[in-house]
Amino acid sequence: MDKEFFRGKRVLVTGHTGFKGTWLCKLLELWGAEVYGYSLASPTEEGAAVFQSSGVAAGMTSVLGDLRDLPKLAAFFADCQPEIVLHLAAQPIVRESYRDPVGTYSTNVMGTVHVLECVRQCSSVRSFLNVTTDKVYENREWVWGYRENDPLDGFDPYSNSKSCSELVTHSYQKSFFVDGRTAVSTARAGNVIGGGDFSVDRILPDCIRAALAGRAIEVRNPYSTRPYQHVLEPLAAYLLIAQRQYEDGKFAGAYNVGPEDCDCVTTGELAELFCRAWGQGQQWRHVGDEGPHEAHFLKLDCSRLKTTFGWQPRWHIREAVEKTVAWAKLYAAGGDIAGCMEEQIGGFFAEEDGSRLDG
Repeated sequence: MDKEFFRGKRVLVTGHTGFKGTWLCKLLELWGAEVYGYSLASPTEEGAAVFQSSGVAAGMTSVLGDLRDLPKLAAFFADCQPEIVLHLAAQPIVRESYRDPVGTYSTNVMGTVHVLECVRQCSSVRSFLNVTTDKVYENREWVWGYRENDPLDGFDPYSNSKSCSELVTHSYQKSFFVDGRTAVSTARAGNVIGGGDFSVDRILPDCIRAALAGRAIEVRNPYSTRPYQHVLEPLAAYLLIAQRQYEDGKFAGAYNVGPEDCDCVTTGELAELFCRAWGQGQQWRHVGDEGPHEAHFLKLDCSRLKTTFGWQPRWHIREAVEKTVAWAKLYAAGGDIAGCMEEQIGGFFAEEDGSRLDG
């Protein structure tokens, strides 16, 4: 990936106030892009504080708005005339989708329709990437990874709404973008961890909250296996896809973005890695869970991304957890969040040939 490619490019990010969005905008700003963001405000006070303390807000044009407000979104597109659009905004929590399925579908499906309609109406857009999830697949609890041509059919309202978002994207691509003006891709990423995630019902944020409160971590499903990766892993892949399809539309399509098989671990193993990284005698315990259905085993086959672009994951799960813990401790101590993010970004991209950094 050529970082200089993004210098001066007008890049619009939906969901820019969120965990992944904040890191993505930080990357783009460091690489000299003109960054525009459209999103609701962060749902947590901590998330809002990170967005400000990261320095991201000062280096971009930020608009707070709902994807379901098509006139406002269209006006923003018309104002900034983006060349690249990265669509991250979503209702991303499985349990919340059971509590509010209508809100989840309206945001994740019609929100995507609105973004794509704005892309269709905006002649400046050359590259569009819709970020979905590894949960879009019909999960049969296979021990091998899902490939991009496997059936889509997420079980819960969140996963299913993201499957629908994929189908909407495919329909728009075939109906409106066959002329090659705009290259369109989707990226199906695994579970992401890293500093700045304060979401509810996610294992690493729950671990951090428990550790800071001086209590044991409560783990609902310690035997569920997921493809965990540091937030910089998928962001690097998103930007690589966006760049390459901008340069040549033949690279457009659907891509899985996940870690190596050895980094697909159970929730219990992840909690144990966190406890070791945190120290101070931190412990976790299994608690009963009467909650709604969630998949027990999920893994991705990322052969297409690797073969097409020569992409490789860089940080193993142990190092990803250690980076997350270091960020969280600095945040709790009132340290330099912007500096920490820049240091971690610099370390991640230190080897530009894409080889693994083993720390």
